[in-house]
Amino acid sequence: MQNETLAAKAGRLGCANLVDAVGRVHGHRAHIPSMMSPDPSRTLFGRAATMAFMPFREDLAKPERDFRHFFYGAVQGRQPALDQVLVLSSGGYPDVSHAGGTKLSRADAHGLAGVLTDGRLRDFDQLRSYSFATWCRGEAVRWGGDMVMPYASRVAVEISGVCVSPGDYVYMDNAGGVVIPAASLDRVIAIAEDVATAEAGAARRIRADAAQSDT
Repeated sequence: MQNETLAAKAGRLGCANLVDAVGRVHGHRAHIPSMMSPDPSRTLFGRAATMAFMPFREDLAKPERDFRHFFYGAVQGRQPALDQVLVLSSGGYPDVSHAGGTKLSRADAHGLAGVLTDGRLRDFDQLRSYSFATWCRGEAVRWGGDMVMPYASRVAVEISGVCVSPGDYVYMDNAGGVVIPAASLDRVIAIAEDVATAEAGAARRIRADAAQSDT
């Protein structure tokens, strides 16, 4: 299956059906609570390219190991990354800005599918103009580089209580999000299709029963 087809299917199924499907395959927590977006009409779907943040330490901060350095480590090079979602962990500071329009212009230039963080982002107006979907805890106005700093890329990170491993598939819409292990993706999509079909059938039966009771 092509990623565009998968993205379209995921968007049609929606977050709740995908969360139910993951729950039937895995026993761990996979759902992410609802977040904010510069454009809530855009759904996010793609493979996780992770970047971990931690509280700022002046003695550990190095100019050459900046956001740019860890971005290229996360997406593995400078080639287009059309099916990747840049996932930024909050590093314990969910109400601090982790990036903004300038830093994330690199994600737009590389054609990423989206950006997801359980921290805040700056410059919603600018982010809204980019080609990718963005979901985060909310908008910030203050630079956060004196509070948090990136320290690793392509490692497992925690996002709102959920483990996200590099290569996992991440889906997010205005209801919430879900993290799908790559090896389970096809099975989860198939089960989510079954869940959606079963629920649509149940809704039809309920309407039919209600119509009969009115006569």
